[in-house]
Order: sequence, then C-alpha cells, then structure tokens
Amino acid sequence: MTRTINQIICHLEHAFCERSLLRLPHSNNGDIRNNNMILNYSKYLLLFLLLGFLSSCSSTRDYSEYDNTSGTLIETGIASWYGPNFNGKLTASGETYDMDELTAAHRTLPFNSILRVINRSNNKSVIVRINDRGPYAKNRIIDLSKKAAQNINMIDPGSVPVDLILLNNSKLPIDLKSPHYSVQVGSFRSKLDAKKVADKIDDSRIVESIVDGETYYRIYVGLFRDKTNAEALKEALQDEGIDGFVKQFEN
Repeated sequence: MTRTINQIICHLEHAFCERSLLRLPHSNNGDIRNNNMILNYSKYLLLFLLLGFLSSCSSTRDYSEYDNTSGTLIETGIASWYGPNFNGKLTASGETYDMDELTAAHRTLPFNSILRVINRSNNKSVIVRINDRGPYAKNRIIDLSKKAAQNINMIDPGSVPVDLILLNNSKLPIDLKSPHYSVQVGSFRSKLDAKKVADKIDDSRIVESIVDGETYYRIYVGLFRDKTNAEALKEALQDEGIDGFVKQFEN
C-alpha cells in the first residue's frame, strides 16, 4: 500500500510540475527557488488530500446521527455475533457482508432498520443497521457483526442478553420472532396495472414497496408461517398458469 501511495504522489507531483513549469519562467535563481517552494508545498498538499480520501473510503459507518434518538424498546433476548466464516458473502438483502461494519441480522425487521443494541451485562451499546436475516439458533434474537460485537464487549462470551431499541421509522413486522412466507406473482410500477392482474387472482393482495427510491406494487397470494405451505401454493398456482416464487414476506 505504501509503495502504491508513493507512486500516486509521484505521478501527481510530476503532472503538477509539468503544468506549473509551463506557466513559470526560469528567469533567475529567485524564480526557480520560489517555484521549488511552490512544488514542495503542493507535494504535501497532495499527500494530505490523498490520505484524507483513503481514510474516508475505509471508515466504518457509525450512525452517529442517531446518538440522541431515544427510540422504542421492541425486543429483549439473547444476541450472538458472526464473523470470518461469513465475511465477503452475500447477505439476504443482497449486500456483501463486511464484518468490520456496524450491521446485524434479524429474522423479520425490515432491511435498513436502525437499532440501538444494549448489552444488559455491562450497559454498553452500539447502533447497527439491519441488512441480513437470522439468527437461526434457538432463543437468539439478533446476530451482530464482529465490529458491533466488539463495541459492546461480547466477542469472548459469544452471546449476551440485550435490549433492542428501534431508532428509525421502520414498520414493525407481523411477528418479530417468526418470519412469514408468501407467493409473489407480480411486480409493477403502475398501481393500475397491478390491480388489473390482482383482480384476476383469488385471494391476492397488492403491497406497495420502495426499492432504491423507486415505488413498486407487488402482488402476493397467501401468508404462511410454514414455508412448505407457501411452496405448495406456488405449485397450485402454476397448475392454473400463474407463475410466482416464494419469498419471506418481510423482505
């Protein structure tokens, strides 16, 4: 990394020198000395800007804008954490898991929910963003990233009792502990188009969803706690010529 940074600095310095020398004539020694001072100053300025840029690229998002938000207590239970074995793999939200970011997995909370997680053993807290599903171990309510776990001193114990405080306006799911499954049979940008299709399918419903700032109207059929029931409904719909797929409704 050091050699790469030095190469970049040299490249930038060389480019600056070429452009500066075109403008600054070598009329006498004083001019040359002044030009050298300008170039030396520029070198350090470029180094400062480059290091600042690299630092900003590698910094961890800390969600400090929520520090003074009181929020709402929504759940109490046992937290665990996950790290190296999952690092770099895709999360349920489609993001790449980075164990050095302040994120967490929850069974049902909407993605991008912001939570304050309080370790009840030592009262330390950390603010995280939900971007994955889990934990799947019995009696656990949240899986923290390694970074988040470090912030509340739970790496060694592995699991600790916690309070979960919701800090943003994410809509609470039907059931915090148990996911629900449905068959999605369509998605439209036009609510009218979605309604035309939904009217032809018994027991269907339209749910408005916002993805990357875009509004979609999704058509769902059925709602089950047991995923196998949703799979059976999907096959029955296919027999009627209606294609769809099973998904966790909270996603």
